[in-house]
Amino acid sequence: MTQQIYLSPPDVGVLEEEFLVRTLRSGWVAPSGPEVDAFEQEMARRVGVAHAVAVNSATAGLHLALLALGVGPGQAVAVPTLTFVATANAIVYTGAQPVFVDCDPRTGNVDVDLLAEALTRREPGQPPVRAVVPVDMFGRCADYDKIVPLCAAYGLPVVEDAAEALGAGLHGRPAGGFGQAGVFSFNGNKIMTTSGGGMVVTDDEAIAHRCRYLASQARQPVAHYEHTDIGYNYRLSNLLAALGRAQLHRLDSMVAHRRETRQRYAKTFAGVPGVRLLGDLGDEADLGGNAWLTVIIVEPAEAGWDAAELSRYLADQRIETRPVWKPMHRQPVFAAAPRILTGAADRLFATGLALPSGSSLTDEQIGRVLAAIEAFLDGHRIGR
Repeated sequence: MTQQIYLSPPDVGVLEEEFLVRTLRSGWVAPSGPEVDAFEQEMARRVGVAHAVAVNSATAGLHLALLALGVGPGQAVAVPTLTFVATANAIVYTGAQPVFVDCDPRTGNVDVDLLAEALTRREPGQPPVRAVVPVDMFGRCADYDKIVPLCAAYGLPVVEDAAEALGAGLHGRPAGGFGQAGVFSFNGNKIMTTSGGGMVVTDDEAIAHRCRYLASQARQPVAHYEHTDIGYNYRLSNLLAALGRAQLHRLDSMVAHRRETRQRYAKTFAGVPGVRLLGDLGDEADLGGNAWLTVIIVEPAEAGWDAAELSRYLADQRIETRPVWKPMHRQPVFAAAPRILTGAADRLFATGLALPSGSSLTDEQIGRVLAAIEAFLDGHRIGR
């Protein structure tokens, strides 16, 4: 049977095995230890910030960062509607209310003009916006040149959801460092993985201290177990931190591989009517996106076919694809949440398709994907 090609499988090998075996033999297998400490220090250096706090998921990291900034009941947080549900869920965990903002159709990132409107316009019964959580969609930084001064003008903190963006950047500045705090994901399908895990990064020592304290069940520094706050079991294990350290050594090569794959897709679809790569603005040389997932946008009226047709064809060839995130305002659980929309996220959901992009995919596997796409396009050229 033909081997399945996945969208973004983990990329682990000999170096990861060496780090894990060494850590196992050291006896440090609890959710603390020298590997966690070293991983935090190395991540902080990589992002160019003063502090990093390792946690067991990016969702936990977002929750902690918002709590550390004082977000809670009776408040609202502006967030893109085009995102993974964890971004919105973390806001709800604090007791605050998400306010969904539509996206820039060129990139999928938050529409900054609409964001400005969200900071001033309130629906009846809606609490005031007290924080903003932009998302670096599919590994491309949001427009922080505009977002940061906008939020500063209103005195609002920014928590950068950089879950998908490690290795990306904007004007030479790494993703994760644009807000009061940033959060990365190390889930199995991300640029680098710790199996499950995340990291809060910040220049603010008080935020880092609060996140670390809350992540460890808010335990007071006494010999017995004493608690004056509700805390959480959000720590990252020493074993998984060792895996992360090995992955961090290989990050640049993994990002380069994904960018190369994106360029191969760009060449394949160049000149194909009605098809573009999401986020292709011609400025990839300035660090740009990390190409976590390459997403194509298909306009059926021009192309003569739609994204779902290509998805079905590739599935028959045992090649995984996926639509872009279903917008949060379309999710039943958030049906009553306030939103400011243009319809851009809905259109991207209807016309977007993520293609296999993982750095562990071999040249042969990517060649197989490209050949299948070419065969699909040839069939539709003949049909026209």
